[in-house]
Amino acid sequence: MKLSINPLYSDIFITIYVVVTLFIRFKFEHNNYAISPGLSLVFGLCCVAFLWSLIKLKILNPNWFGLFNSKKSKH
Repeated sequence: MKLSINPLYSDIFITIYVVVTLFIRFKFEHNNYAISPGLSLVFGLCCVAFLWSLIKLKILNPNWFGLFNSKKSKH
C-alpha cells in the first residue's frame, strides 16, 4: 500500500513546512550565529528538494487550495 495524503492535508502540510523553514532560516541569519547567507540558501534548497521529492513520489498531493483548477466545466 502506497502512502498518499489527502490534497487538503497536503496543502496544510506544505504551508506549515514552508513557514517553519523560513522562520528557521531568518532566525539563524539574524542571531549571533556564524551562518552566512550562502549557507542559508543551501539549507533552503535542501528543504525545497525534500518537498519536491515528496510531491514527485506522490506522497503529497497538493491542490494549491483550489487556485489552479484543471477541470473546466462544459455547458
